[in-house]
Amino acid sequence: MTKQSKKPHILFLFSDTGGGHRSAAEAIIEALELEFGDALTAEMVDFFKGYAPLPFNKMPDWYPDMVKAPQLWGLSFKISDGRLRARAITASMWPYVGRAARELVARHPCDMVVTVHPLATTVFLKALGEKRPPFITVVTDMVTTHALWYDTRADLILVPTEIARQRALGYDMPPEKLRVVGQPIPERCIAPAGDKSALREKLGWPQDKFIVVVVGGGDGMGPLGKTARAIADSGLDIAQVIVTGRNAALKKKLESETWPIPTFIYGFTHELPDFMRAADVLVTKAGPGTIAEALTAHLPLILYARLPGQEDGNVTYVTEVGAGVWAPSPQQVVETLTKWVQNPEEREKVTAACKRAARPEASHTIARILGAQLGLIDEKADLSVAP
Repeated sequence: MTKQSKKPHILFLFSDTGGGHRSAAEAIIEALELEFGDALTAEMVDFFKGYAPLPFNKMPDWYPDMVKAPQLWGLSFKISDGRLRARAITASMWPYVGRAARELVARHPCDMVVTVHPLATTVFLKALGEKRPPFITVVTDMVTTHALWYDTRADLILVPTEIARQRALGYDMPPEKLRVVGQPIPERCIAPAGDKSALREKLGWPQDKFIVVVVGGGDGMGPLGKTARAIADSGLDIAQVIVTGRNAALKKKLESETWPIPTFIYGFTHELPDFMRAADVLVTKAGPGTIAEALTAHLPLILYARLPGQEDGNVTYVTEVGAGVWAPSPQQVVETLTKWVQNPEEREKVTAACKRAARPEASHTIARILGAQLGLIDEKADLSVAP
């Protein structure tokens, strides 16, 4: 326990290179507060933006543009993935970021470090030194996890799926350090589904339409506009909800267009959990957080885009568990929608598969594991995790 506080203090390391890392950390902190009240404290630090030297401190700003070249991104993922290559990457980074990492550690004393970003594992384990607090890695990529996530010096590594655990074993992680816990999601996504009719009334959506929600992640990435236009021009008797995220230019462009079906356009919103509960289908980029939230809402998925590398496996996972389909062109999206609109019993099978695959307890499971590590609960308590 730190001298600065009588309560255990947890430092969460994240970066806004994509929205998933921040949202995962926030979801875990929220669950910690619900599980333990004010028995502990927590803080989040964006290690790139807050401490890293040039050019690393620009990574959160550059990320939306970097992923606009998805094939290049996927190539860089694949050529850098591997145990020896991951070590070479972190070793080459250390001369540039080591001083900043040590400064962050010195300015944020804590009783536990939790990282939700792969580049904050080996570097900060080295910065902390041998006499360090417990170090926990929460892997926020669902299936295709990069070797940078896995450092054998970490005390625990919490992964979202059994496939991710198998990848960790392939990177020589000791099995006793691994737990399958699911993908952390906010508490507002876990609430009961509620009445779909009441939600639509609150949102101002039509009651008598099949409603499709189309999203492209927090930054509105992928062929979002083209996909939404194809849905609108499909001739189906449906309504659609388009969420452009932080992509203000796309939102403005879509709002200036004429739509042949009822269309509702939103920017970045915290109401997406209610959108999912009120909708019939989600058309989305294959981001892990969005997938986990949709499964919890029992909402069938049409995946129309993915980031090559870490999101490849997400597509495979969704299709293999029967929770959705891969439709990488606007035409394929429309074909799937047509089939599900005309054959509701087939869509119901997908809905049931979503329900089976959902792990709504993930954030609370992670919170209880952290609490056990800090001695707040009995380590032998039922933590609801797979071995």
